[in-house]
Amino acid sequence: MLRDLVVKNRSYRRFHQNVPIDIDTLKEFVDLARLSASAGNLQPLKYMLFNEPEKNALIFKHLKWAAYLKDWSVPSEGERPSAYIIILGDKDITPHFGCDYGIAAQSILLGATEKGYGGCIIASIAKEGLRADLEIPERFEILLVLALGDPLKNVEIERIGPDGDIKYWRDKKGTHHVPKRSLEEIIVG
Repeated sequence: MLRDLVVKNRSYRRFHQNVPIDIDTLKEFVDLARLSASAGNLQPLKYMLFNEPEKNALIFKHLKWAAYLKDWSVPSEGERPSAYIIILGDKDITPHFGCDYGIAAQSILLGATEKGYGGCIIASIAKEGLRADLEIPERFEILLVLALGDPLKNVEIERIGPDGDIKYWRDKKGTHHVPKRSLEEIIVG
C-alpha cells in the first residue's frame, strides 16, 4: 500500500555499508524517476549512479549530514551509504528545473523503500568540490545527492509536542524521532 511506503520512507542517515545495491537496481530506481511527471515534459534531469566504495568515498566527503543532531556529524565508516544517485539538471535543455528533481527523488526513494532499502535526500553539498572530483561537466547543475543503502536505524514518527519543536532527535537507544505536524494543523480553510 502506498501509505505504508510513504511512512516507511524516512531520511535514513546510517546504513549497513557492507550491503551492496547493484547497478541494475539503481537503474530501476532511476527508471521510476524517468516515468514521473516533468514540467512541460521537458525531462531535463540526468543521473549519475555510484555503488563502488572508492567513488562513494569521493562523494561522501562533499556532503553535510543531519544539521539538527549537534552531537553527531557524519555516519561512521561501516555505517555509510553503499550507493548514491546524483540528480543533475541539464542546462542545455532548460535553465530552470522547478520541482522536477523533488518529484524524481521521491519516486526513487519510494522504489528503494519498496525493495527494502532506505535513503536520504541531501541538498547540503559542496558542489564545486564534487564537480571537480567526479569531473561533472559545467552544463549540468548539481541538484541533489541521494544516499542509499540498507538502513541501520529505527525511525519513529511522532506528533509535534506543545513546545512546537520540529527538530528531529535521537534517543539513547539510537532511535531517530521525527516530529510531524498533525493533519488538522496543515489543512487550511
